[in-house]
Amino acid sequence: MPAKSFADTRRLTLCAVMAAVTCVLAPISIPIGPVSITGGTLAIYLTVYLLGGVWGTVSTLVYLLVGMVGLPVFSNYMGGVSRLAGPTGGYLVGYIPMALLAGAVIQWSAHRFDEKGNRGRVPALAVQFAGMIAATTVLYAFGTAWYCVQAGVDLQKALAACVFPFIPFDLAKMVIALIVGMPVRRRLERAELL
Repeated sequence: MPAKSFADTRRLTLCAVMAAVTCVLAPISIPIGPVSITGGTLAIYLTVYLLGGVWGTVSTLVYLLVGMVGLPVFSNYMGGVSRLAGPTGGYLVGYIPMALLAGAVIQWSAHRFDEKGNRGRVPALAVQFAGMIAATTVLYAFGTAWYCVQAGVDLQKALAACVFPFIPFDLAKMVIALIVGMPVRRRLERAELL
């Protein structure tokens, strides 16, 4: 098998594995109002940390397609296209730009600071953390705008219900992704799986 085909096969396999991880983590939820705290953002942070922007987004799309066909992989073990059309559907759609942006920043910083060895680790982590914050802000924008339209509430009420309570939890998920993601990524690279 040519090296390029083998590399593509490995990427597709990792893509499928991370889509499966998202399908397992995303339905786990704690309802705290109209929107639940879920494992979905943690799964996507980890996915893009390992796969980068393009392949991480492909994995996220696979997860969304699995949910759209009706498998119970969205929050509260729900599935179907109706979840995308509901008040929290903007958050599901927002996973796509979130994955693309966070993955691109993580991938860029990993390559940019790798040649500096340990001296580059702290700047890389800072840039990656900032990238995840920016990507999550995009997710919040999609979700909040869609919630305002679907629920018929103003921006202030939507932010109070759908953004402010989630900020500490999402920051904690980002830290977990940074702590877990870097060693796992390095092991996969050493095993020549990335």
